Amino acid sequence: MKWMALTLILGLGATTAQAWDDDSFRSVDPLAQRDEWGLLHQGRTVNSTDFAPRYHWRFFYYFKAPEQLIVQPAYVGSMQTALSRLGYYCGPVDGVFSPQVADAISRLQKNYSMRVTGTLTDPVRRALRLP
Repeated sequence: MKWMALTLILGLGATTAQAWDDDSFRSVDPLAQRDEWGLLHQGRTVNSTDFAPRYHWRFFYYFKAPEQLIVQPAYVGSMQTALSRLGYYCGPVDGVFSPQVADAISRLQKNYSMRVTGTLTDPVRRALRLP
């Protein structure tokens, strides 16, 4: 009787742990672009920056300064993907904050009536729907 109860408890614990690990409850990529409803959009192609180290939760990126984010290849690669999706960037997605990325950001800032600096700012992050 005790063995049956122990087996039942362990079995229920394994099924709840398995449900928590299901990818349908959380997003796979914390830096993937999201639309206005918060739905995740994975890219069709695989870039080299998709395998760069990143935080596990999107929440951590909100507390980073832009100067800290432009040195992370995963974040810059996600920014390059978002800029190319909107038609501002046509270069390679390599995770390097290059003058072409700064030019794309300045064109985005001009079209969205922001102050044109060519640097990553909070309004640019909101326009690109990045954390």
